[in-house]
Amino acid sequence: MDVKAGSGAFMPSMEASIALAERIVQVGNGAGVRTSALITDMSQPLASAAGNSLETAEAIRYLKGEQRNPRLHAITMALCSEMLLAGGLAASDDDACKQLEQALGSGRAAEIFARMVAELGGPADLLEHHPRYLPAAPVLRPVYAEHRGFVSAMDTRALGMAVCALGGGRRLASDQLDYRVGLTQFVELGQWVAADQPLLLIHAADERGADEAARRIRSAISLSEAAPAALPLVYQTIHRR
Repeated sequence: MDVKAGSGAFMPSMEASIALAERIVQVGNGAGVRTSALITDMSQPLASAAGNSLETAEAIRYLKGEQRNPRLHAITMALCSEMLLAGGLAASDDDACKQLEQALGSGRAAEIFARMVAELGGPADLLEHHPRYLPAAPVLRPVYAEHRGFVSAMDTRALGMAVCALGGGRRLASDQLDYRVGLTQFVELGQWVAADQPLLLIHAADERGADEAARRIRSAISLSEAAPAALPLVYQTIHRR
C-alpha cells in the first residue's frame, strides 16, 4: 500500500498517516494477504501532470521511456519492488529493481498496459497514437510567480482543488468531468524560480476557468530567499509486526 504524508495527503499529519498504514497492514495480514505499506511524500505533486487525460498521457510516456519524472520513477520502483518481494518474485531489492528495469526497458510493461486497455474495450493503438484519443484543452496558460525565489512550500491539496475547479474532478457524484483540463510542468520544492519562469502550465476549458485556477495556484505555491531542506521520497516502510 502507498500511504501519503504531506500537504496532499488524505491524513492530516505524519502520525495519522503512520497509524493508517499500520492498521491497513494489520487488517491485510489478518485476512491472509501479505501486506506492507510505504509512507511516501506528498508535499508536492508526484509527477509532471495533474488531470485525467494529462496524467494518462504521462503514464504512457513513462511506460514508453519518453519521459520519466524522477519522483514518479523513484516511487514507482519502490512500490513495485515491495510488491515483487511480498509476492516471492524477487530475492532482494536489487533483484526486484533489475526485473523492473528490464520490464520497462524491454517494452514489456508498455505492451501489457496496451493489452489491458484493449481487453477493456479501449483502442488497440492507444500507446502509438494517444493524442488521437486523449482530448486536449483549448486554453493553455502559464502561471508566473509574483517575485523570484526558491520554491519553499506547495499546498498540494490546493493544487488538486484547482484541477477540480477547472472541471477535472467532482464535488458531487452527479458532476460531469472535463477530461481535457489540468496542470502540467510543475516547479519543484527547492527549485529557484526567476521572475520570467512559469510555476506551471494551466490546461483550461476557457479563460474564466484559467483565471480562477491561476488565483488558486499563486496562493498554493510559496517562494522564499532560502531553499527548504530536502524531504525523503519514502519516509518509512511498515511490515507486519
